[in-house]
Amino acid sequence: MSLKFKKNIRIVKPVLALLFFITIIFCNAQDKVEHPNLILTKKGVALIKKELGTIPIFDATLQTVQKEVDAEIALGIFTPTPKDFSGGYTHERHKRNFLIAQKAGVLFQITEDEKYAIYIKNMLFQYEEMYKSLPIHPQERSYARGKLFWQCLNDSNWLVYVSQAYDCIYDWLSKKERKKLEKNLFRPFADFISVGNPQFYNRVHNHSTWGNAAVGMIGLVMNDDDLIKRALYGISESNIDMNAKDNDGGFLYTAGKAGFLANLEEPFSPEGYYTEGPYYQRYAMYPFLIFAQGLHNVKPELKIFEHKDSVLLKSVTTLLNLTDADGEFFPLNDGQKGMSYYSRELVTAVDIAYHFGGNNPELLSVAEKQNRVVLDDSGLDIALGIKEGKVKPFIKKSINLRDGAQGKQGGVGILRYGNEELTAVFKYAAQGLSHGHYDKLSYSLYEKGDEVLQDYGLARFVNIEHKGGGNYLKENTTWAKQTIAHNTLVQNETSHFSGKYEIGSKHHSELYFFNEDNPELQIVSAKENNAYPGTQMHRTLVMLKSEDYEKPILLDILKVKSAQKNQYDLPFYYMGQVMKTNFKYSSFPTLNPLGVDNGYQHLWKEAEGVPSENNSKLMWLNNGKFYSLTTITEDTDELIFSRLGANDPEFNLRRDAGFLIRRTNTQNTLFVSAIEPHGNYSPVSEFAVNAYSTIKEIKVVLNTADYTAISVTTINGGTKLFIMANTNASKEANHSLKINNKNYTWLGTYYYN
Repeated sequence: MSLKFKKNIRIVKPVLALLFFITIIFCNAQDKVEHPNLILTKKGVALIKKELGTIPIFDATLQTVQKEVDAEIALGIFTPTPKDFSGGYTHERHKRNFLIAQKAGVLFQITEDEKYAIYIKNMLFQYEEMYKSLPIHPQERSYARGKLFWQCLNDSNWLVYVSQAYDCIYDWLSKKERKKLEKNLFRPFADFISVGNPQFYNRVHNHSTWGNAAVGMIGLVMNDDDLIKRALYGISESNIDMNAKDNDGGFLYTAGKAGFLANLEEPFSPEGYYTEGPYYQRYAMYPFLIFAQGLHNVKPELKIFEHKDSVLLKSVTTLLNLTDADGEFFPLNDGQKGMSYYSRELVTAVDIAYHFGGNNPELLSVAEKQNRVVLDDSGLDIALGIKEGKVKPFIKKSINLRDGAQGKQGGVGILRYGNEELTAVFKYAAQGLSHGHYDKLSYSLYEKGDEVLQDYGLARFVNIEHKGGGNYLKENTTWAKQTIAHNTLVQNETSHFSGKYEIGSKHHSELYFFNEDNPELQIVSAKENNAYPGTQMHRTLVMLKSEDYEKPILLDILKVKSAQKNQYDLPFYYMGQVMKTNFKYSSFPTLNPLGVDNGYQHLWKEAEGVPSENNSKLMWLNNGKFYSLTTITEDTDELIFSRLGANDPEFNLRRDAGFLIRRTNTQNTLFVSAIEPHGNYSPVSEFAVNAYSTIKEIKVVLNTADYTAISVTTINGGTKLFIMANTNASKEANHSLKINNKNYTWLGTYYYN
């Protein structure tokens, strides 16, 4: 043997020994990952136990959850063969299982009562036995069918919650039990919803966020780096085949195109507005924040809560701002009315945002209203903050929320007067992915928590089996998404972008001006140039309050310029009972639909009239409050009362009322209206107070390409003039204009006096 070779052996041996030593250390480190590590930590559990009995909101939540879980344990464990849609027995039973399992896990950690661990173990092994031979779900409606549920989305819900339960009993289980569960249940489950269903998993969508979080969270518990990478970065199209591996034996990934990080980048604007709308932002916040919490605990080097300038934490405050005075989310795009920040997702979101976002005391007031916390480290932090008297009110103000990853795809402007005495929600956003509606420059109006002018929301009875298995109804497409279902302009009885997603997803409206500096006069204004080829729309909402009005009013100015003559319809979906009009109309003893397609087929034409004055008035009463719509009309306009419900044999739609201004054979035009809340009526005293409109006349004083001037005169004789610069929104621009031989000069976008 040569000296050189012997020397190499002497060098290699220490290197091999070092590598072996490092491997041993790495393996030991792998084995010593602490549990729990997702929503709970060992340190957090110790602190919770120390504070128990002294933190009222946490103690009360714990007692409620314990009572609920104990009742389920007494009933036994049921894992029926899947067969139902949402709302059916098997669907709801498996859903109930994962919710209770997650709660049992935290109870085991906090109370150390083994009955909770036994319950979870028995449930998991029932699923382990079932899953090995479980076929695809028999219901064929979904683009990605699950196994336990009719769609992979709900399977992902199951894994997100059950991974937390598994984490809580991980150390309590034997190594053999863990190996069996991971081999026969968790790993196949994660593979099925990801590699087995790339059309579901590899998207930018709330569905995929749930899938990414599910795979990532079970990966964190199992300490499976391959699953964690798959969660963060998605799977490449070249690797849908499960046999394709990278050099490390894992699946291939394409960063930036799919996965959790892509879903964090693309749908969120810099302010944290989620492009699908607040209803689905609420739904997606749970997997976003729960997985982020686990990543923070296990992989702090990722700094996930700092990603994209802390957009996840910002998004919680943004979402709270997208609610009315009662905490209910504005139903932009697909959204079920009544969903609010009292939901379990928002309890989690508020607690996590407080815990990881610098202990914003305003969030404590929301938590107080929710009156419960999550039973983990973040919930403890909330409970301690409330106990220590750190609560400050969460005050919602006027706000402009940009849409798009870079904040360059339109947005939503919210004008609020005072303590939400009047709130206007103006949508000039992007399409909103598959849950978007075709309603550019639409708005809804609220007085406190009451709708004055409504957005219909979605056509779905979520988890009510009677109605389409709890899924979206066909009327969501034929009505709710169509432009005529919203308070915005419809041209030639067709929807914006012809109601086609592939067209709408390419375009967004453009903000022209937003200003909330003066609480007595707030403005949001935007333009839309693509909804109808050759037509430009410019809509401006002005919320103003003066001594002339009992309450703030909303001035609505819609300027339309087109390359050809069209029929224009402008609907107002008022909430309440008609009291009075200043025009005559004829009602129809036999009803006919207003049109044949694009949502018109669902509207009964109840009555029709023509203007009798330059201003047409409609007054209605809702929840003891009066409202008046005063709108400038032309002699040839048609004034139509409509009622939803035509061509709806299964009664899937609400019988809501609408009022529509129709202007035919017109090229360029201007719609100007004012919505005025006023007075009240008490059925107890039977007194009607201030039941009539204060506005005597609205008049177009000037309308050119560059300027629009509107005067509003009250019954007391006072007149205010509002002038809008239509082509220069600069706050520094100087304007000079002569109207009726009087000169007006001002600095900025508008003049008001």
